[in-house]
Amino acid sequence: MVEGRYAGADSISRGLRIRHNQIVDQRSTAAYSYRWTHFKDLPGASKELADTELATLRKVWLEQKGGLEASGLLSTFTERLIREYAIEGGIIERAYTLDRGITQLLIEKGIDASLIPHNKTDRDPNLVARNIQAHQSVVEGVFDLVKGGRSLTVGVIKEMHAALLRHESTTSAVDTIGREVSVPLIKGAYKTLPNNPLRKDGLIHEYCPPEHVASEMDRLIASHAEHERQKVSAEVEAAWLHHAFTQIHPFQDGNGRIARLIASYVFIKNNYFPLTLVNDQDRDNYIACLEQADKGDLRPLISLFASVQRRTFVKVLGIASNVQERLGLDQIISAARHAIESRKEAHAQKLEQAKRTARILHKDATSTLETIAEKLRADLGPLSADFHFRVDSETNEGQRRRYFKGQVIEAAKTLDYFANVSVYHDWTRLILRADDQSEILVSFHGIGYEYRGILAASVGFYRRVETEEGERETTKATSACETVFQMNYVEAASESQRRFDVWLREAITKAMEMWRAGL
Repeated sequence: MVEGRYAGADSISRGLRIRHNQIVDQRSTAAYSYRWTHFKDLPGASKELADTELATLRKVWLEQKGGLEASGLLSTFTERLIREYAIEGGIIERAYTLDRGITQLLIEKGIDASLIPHNKTDRDPNLVARNIQAHQSVVEGVFDLVKGGRSLTVGVIKEMHAALLRHESTTSAVDTIGREVSVPLIKGAYKTLPNNPLRKDGLIHEYCPPEHVASEMDRLIASHAEHERQKVSAEVEAAWLHHAFTQIHPFQDGNGRIARLIASYVFIKNNYFPLTLVNDQDRDNYIACLEQADKGDLRPLISLFASVQRRTFVKVLGIASNVQERLGLDQIISAARHAIESRKEAHAQKLEQAKRTARILHKDATSTLETIAEKLRADLGPLSADFHFRVDSETNEGQRRRYFKGQVIEAAKTLDYFANVSVYHDWTRLILRADDQSEILVSFHGIGYEYRGILAASVGFYRRVETEEGERETTKATSACETVFQMNYVEAASESQRRFDVWLREAITKAMEMWRAGL
């Protein structure tokens, strides 16, 4: 396997060539896009970098984790999450290709080479399966590491590297005359050659020279231990540790996967989930955030890691439907008991906070859409008597609360969660009537098959087009938000409002651009 620019990237090259292990040190003649320097510690005001929403979600998760464990649902979900992490880790590094259908099959059934058709990957299916299995076992080892109370040390990281690359014997390098050659891959030991990637523009990104690796890694582990004593928030520490490790790039190959493993260690130790980057958008954001961190701004990487944790939390809320068919009788009874206990009056009152917050945000969204409609009527209304712009809304108590169920569920699928309009649903929409009719729908609804005190908001865009027969059909709803917005019973409504204003503005802007592009 060939590594690319970043530990963020085994072969994530940010536009870099695959030629990276420069056998000849070209420092005296080459031009550099980035020159290595000793990594910097976290700033003194690192608490200001923490994600406030993630902290409240963690409280919700810790309160509800026991019920999922008792039902057996959590262990099944964790197994699938680990498989997903192992599979997508290789895909995002371009170590192999797998289509989404095969990926889902492997997540559901387990890692088996017989499930990988030769025409669905660019590598030998047996090799792909072995590499995924190695990655999976290392992730499981991280969980065991946390369970056993072991600290992160240089020795632990070397163990991870040796286990991760146990099925690989060589890596690629460039010799003195520019030829790509294979060199032995040293497992569980620091690099002995520079591994500076060469960009497409001919510039070199310089990592820590081999002679400084040992001292830098010792300093990294000492800094991490100090951050733990200071109780630095998980998303801040994971992002810092990940980036500092990538600046060192201590191994000849496998640095990207190890960087995400040690970031996952931080999250798992703090009762979060492994760091799963599962699609091309994640990959592109990841690379961009790493580049910002190179420039001294760690905030985008922290934000990305926090958003991945929020996304995984949404998946947890939907696990009951995905694994219900596998439950035994005892597990079904245990799950039923937990569901009944969850409906006790005291708990129900506690969970009601999320609904109170949703009602406040619903009014805010309606007011925002009214402002937009008023401006459209003033600016575009005079152009044609056929142009109409208005707002329509419904509350959870209204007779039309179940309207637009199909559009809401369609938009939710693109964000990989199940929208439940049965436990709660209110909505507001902006109707845009010009050449045809388009609508922007802001929906507030449940997540998953059981209400656990978490609600979601989404923004969808769709058109109502006239067919040749003169009938009006509604197009498939497209999500206009990059991430689902979450409300929970722990977070204060005022804090949710602050986050919602930013999120809604971005989503409405995107939806309006969709409308404009179709005119």
